[in-house]
Amino acid sequence: MDRPVADRIADARAAFSRRAWSAADEAYRAAGPDAPLDAADLERAAIAAFLIGRDDDAVAAWGRAYQAALEADDPIGAARRAFWVGMVLVQRGELAVGGGWLGRAARILDETGIDCVERGFILIPQGLGQLGTGDPAAAYESFSRAAEIAQRFGDPDLAALGRLGRGRALIDLSEIARGVGLLDEAMVAVTTGEVSPIIVGTVYCASIEAFQGIYDLRRAQQWTEALTAWCASQPDLVPYRGRCLAYRAELMRLHGAWQEAIVEAGKAREWLSRPPPEPALGEAIYQQAELHRLRGDFSEADGAYREANRWGRAPEPGLALLRLAEGRTDAALVIIRRALDEAKGAMTRAGLLEPCVDIAIAAGDLTTARSAVDELARIAVGAAVPLLGAMAAHAEGVLLLVEGDAQAALGPLRRAAATWREHGAPYEIARVRVSIGAALRQLGDEETAALEFDEARRVFRELGARPDLARLDAATGDQPAPGTPDHGLSGREVEVLRLVAAGLTNRAIAADLGISERTVDRHVSNIFTKLDVSSRAAATAFAVEAGVR
Repeated sequence: MDRPVADRIADARAAFSRRAWSAADEAYRAAGPDAPLDAADLERAAIAAFLIGRDDDAVAAWGRAYQAALEADDPIGAARRAFWVGMVLVQRGELAVGGGWLGRAARILDETGIDCVERGFILIPQGLGQLGTGDPAAAYESFSRAAEIAQRFGDPDLAALGRLGRGRALIDLSEIARGVGLLDEAMVAVTTGEVSPIIVGTVYCASIEAFQGIYDLRRAQQWTEALTAWCASQPDLVPYRGRCLAYRAELMRLHGAWQEAIVEAGKAREWLSRPPPEPALGEAIYQQAELHRLRGDFSEADGAYREANRWGRAPEPGLALLRLAEGRTDAALVIIRRALDEAKGAMTRAGLLEPCVDIAIAAGDLTTARSAVDELARIAVGAAVPLLGAMAAHAEGVLLLVEGDAQAALGPLRRAAATWREHGAPYEIARVRVSIGAALRQLGDEETAALEFDEARRVFRELGARPDLARLDAATGDQPAPGTPDHGLSGREVEVLRLVAAGLTNRAIAADLGISERTVDRHVSNIFTKLDVSSRAAATAFAVEAGVR
């Protein structure tokens, strides 16, 4: 027997209050389209629908709430509901219709002439638009006015959005410390339960994106974990879960968990592709492209960069680095130069400058490389962000190497390695170790250089960074021996294995090859690891079977 409509509405309100979004949505829909819902109930129905990913239902409910507010002679309530219709539509890419609803909200407020908190909310999309068009100073003013209105009316949601907006604007103005301070304040309001669920998700996602944009990995990881826990506490929550997975994928990649990152990026792509697809889908696909490129799956990377671009995520610098890895250096240089010409904001440029150094050096354009190094160094000093400093130091060291000053290169390279080590980024550490090894080799210290190369080689092999491994082997003369593609031994290791199989001791092998006994010990250890053997007899048996003579 059907329950009375009033009971279903009571069920919906109770579910909403305990944040059981699916249950609230189901109860409101079960009440029927003709249920006597007031504007407040319709707004609750809209919020529940939005939080479980039913955007069309949410827009419809907010639209009905708007109409109900007008009929109740509540123009301020109508303006608030019109604002939310507009924001949802704009966020899903329906700019014209969404802008129309935002304009309607502004018109209603202008006609009433009433001083109210809704006037502050209308400033939020204005500030976002100014950020998007590269005018952070104007955006800061808009968000500051919103914050002032929030303070006057004691509205925690608007206050959080005002801090968030001002923080992001200050970052774009290169006032990193002040910007991060405001983002931290906004996050405190989120974690203490001061703001509503939609604002919670918005602040989480925008702040994490900002922290990643300024290479503040510790904050990004801390708040990504908090967002993950918040999403897990509401299993039916949809809008923020996909972004959370995309952020996690990027952090996993940086921390060397590439296989896990691939899985996480795939999950993010799946979540964000649910109708209607979210704009963050492009970022999830870009993360997949980066992992394909780093692992040497160039065809898959090319396709993913193209698809990410279709979803509004610029394919740089990854696409330029892909062209470099493919040997298309001229194309890579054109792409990275054009991206820098279009880039707005110091942090956006910083993410392009280090790749520009590598590409320009490969193209023999040391003038462009020096310009990029100097600009990156200026940004790093102004931002005072450790990882930016590491990027700038590595770029400086690499260029000094090319310019022939290996001794001067060692200082910045070692600083870069130390910083990446503190942040647990094995791939970046390995890249720097390759450069340190090259500097040591230029200085005649072959023994220590080999140690750096071997450690970098180990990391590249564990990560599956095949292009980096191939470049390192080519640079050190350790090319895989012809006819032995499956054992993974370098050319030098094959020479050592051949002599082991001939019955020579490590001391005799060292004398035969003109290297130190310590180096031979290291090669033998590597051979045992790669062949998964534990004795010289087993290695010899492999050599005989594989035809290594």
